[in-house]
Amino acid sequence: MAKGTTTIDVGADGVAIITIINPPVNSLSFDVLYSLKESYDQALHRDDVKAIVVTGAKGKFSGGFDISAFGGVQTGKVDQPKPGYISVDVLTDTVEAARKPSVAAIDGLALGGGLEVAMACHARLSTPTAQLGLPELQLGIIPGFGGTQRLPRLVGISKALEMMLTSKPVKGTEAHDLGLVDSLVSPTELVTSARRWALDMVEGRRPWVASLYKTDKLDSFGEAREIFKFGRAQVRRQAPNLQHPLVCIDVVEAGIISGPRAGLWKEFESFQELVRSDTCKSLVHIFFAQRGTTKVPGVTDLGLKPRRVNKVAVLGGGLMGSGIATALVLSNYPVILKEINEKFLQAGLDRVKANLQSRVKKGKMTQENFEKTFSLLKGALDYESFRDVDMVIEAVIENVSLKQQIFADLEKYCPPHCILASNTSTIDLNLVGSKTRSHDRIIGAHFFSPAHIMPLLEIVRTNKTSPQVIVDLLDVGKKIRKTPVVVGNCTGFAVNRMFFPYTQAALLLVEHGTDLYLIDKAITKFGMPMGPFRLVDLVGFGVGVATAMQFIENFPERTYKSMVIPLMQEDKRAGETTRKGFYLYDDKRKARPDPEVKKYIEKARSISGITVDPKLAKLSEKDIVEMTFFPVVNEACRVFAEGIAVKAADLDISSVMGMGFPPYRGGIMFWADSLGSKYIYTRLEEWSRTFGGFFKPCAFLAERAAAGAPLSSPVEQAKSRM
Repeated sequence: MAKGTTTIDVGADGVAIITIINPPVNSLSFDVLYSLKESYDQALHRDDVKAIVVTGAKGKFSGGFDISAFGGVQTGKVDQPKPGYISVDVLTDTVEAARKPSVAAIDGLALGGGLEVAMACHARLSTPTAQLGLPELQLGIIPGFGGTQRLPRLVGISKALEMMLTSKPVKGTEAHDLGLVDSLVSPTELVTSARRWALDMVEGRRPWVASLYKTDKLDSFGEAREIFKFGRAQVRRQAPNLQHPLVCIDVVEAGIISGPRAGLWKEFESFQELVRSDTCKSLVHIFFAQRGTTKVPGVTDLGLKPRRVNKVAVLGGGLMGSGIATALVLSNYPVILKEINEKFLQAGLDRVKANLQSRVKKGKMTQENFEKTFSLLKGALDYESFRDVDMVIEAVIENVSLKQQIFADLEKYCPPHCILASNTSTIDLNLVGSKTRSHDRIIGAHFFSPAHIMPLLEIVRTNKTSPQVIVDLLDVGKKIRKTPVVVGNCTGFAVNRMFFPYTQAALLLVEHGTDLYLIDKAITKFGMPMGPFRLVDLVGFGVGVATAMQFIENFPERTYKSMVIPLMQEDKRAGETTRKGFYLYDDKRKARPDPEVKKYIEKARSISGITVDPKLAKLSEKDIVEMTFFPVVNEACRVFAEGIAVKAADLDISSVMGMGFPPYRGGIMFWADSLGSKYIYTRLEEWSRTFGGFFKPCAFLAERAAAGAPLSSPVEQAKSRM
């Protein structure tokens, strides 16, 4: 079965319209690219064709190369065309070098390979709202069909590097200002205007330009050298673990110094190398894992349609509640924010206002839009206005009896179809709803702070939650631009449960002699946004201790109980809010190490009877990373084995989007598999002999290691291999 094709249709005016067809976004599979070459050859050989227009079916030019083909390329299962076939033979020597001019008619999107095809045409017309860009670096590769050579020649080196290194597309209007497209046209006029433009080129009324050889936008060699130097310095600072952004700069530079044709070959060779790299494999895995979170067996395959949610109520206007309300109004949901008194209500409404105003300041929102969005929010002090809401999200403090009372009240006041959601991060949902008869519509909607910015939404189902309610919440999650992950009900759900050993492992290391600032440094170098101690400071000791208590109660055999934080709390240290935690903070929240912390660590050691282990005092960065993250992998294995997560890829997305695990390492389970279950098991087993139950590998990990099976393969599959 061919994956996509192109069609050719020749009009009486002598213009051949070549249309890319491969729903949903007309991606460029190898089949589409071969077909494009055939259609071009046909148009060039036919005497009744004077000019060519390339466009995409159903209002989308092309979303770029077919990412699902990467797996085949990486494993060698797919026959690739001969070296340089697409970028040199098809796009440069056939499309661009043709004796007949061609115009790209761009609507919807021209991304990656899609934009590269358009740049090989002799002119580009676009709708004002179309998205144009080269986002390949998001996948650990570089543009591979000539984009590194043509984009700098169309928009200048600086802008081209910015577009490629940030992977950010530009709208048609900006693309026109930059010179990337030649004219803006409405969608209804697009193809007609493109035909006229192509015929004007034939008649010599419009310039006929080969982008590859344009030089007017290129900087002088001296200026170019400075731009490349600046670009490399920025990349090394912002992404020290990544090679491919530097390769991208090298390839652009090669084309400037040695000429565009040499640049195309350098691009081809570099692309082939990068597509097989661990970074690319990890980022492609994350790409598909993110799109796969909305497929939940036994829920999303029942043919249920999401019900319309017209109005949402949020209980609690604190940091979480106001963040959730912000996320909802930003996606046009009318929201009622309920608080217990006028003062708290005003504070909550003000927080939402401030969240929206910061968007206006950053230029992400107009003043008019701000007023319209803020008007969707109404405050309330009682449940009277809840009689017509379709969903309630409770975001009050973590107190079981308070939540039970709220849910009993909600059952009385809300309509019988209303979804009753809780944003609890640790409390068992069966407990929350124990005083109601509405167990089928109780669900967890666990946002991460700040809720209007963090991309993950944990949807927590109990064994009584109805599939319809899950489908409804998945739909709301998508509409408020979150990545929803459906998980089962347990202490800490997926993210917080997987990561509870993270801080505990770090505390264990510190009490046994590792320097805490070295731990944070090693973990940040590994790719986390911050180390465990800086994170505890940010979250606040109060929250940290409350969460830790949940795990100590529920998993006593594998928690590491440290006295360091309670001792610091006694001295009124609470983290960043008090300007003193594991670090000291200045007015600008800049952290610096605090030599005073040593005394708390020494006191904690004497209480627990721990002596410094000379080996741990001299740990390598690799060992710090493994001793901190392998307990996280171990807990992730339990979450997977217990069926809390539907698939390992969901845990990868949860770790990346909920905890900031580096996406270029593929997520917690994918990364663990790159090291191998046997290796992780052996190390944990060795540490557990010295330090006890905290490091003890779980049964699932032991089984997988014994069978040499990957941790990520489905639970049933692995069993059949054993």
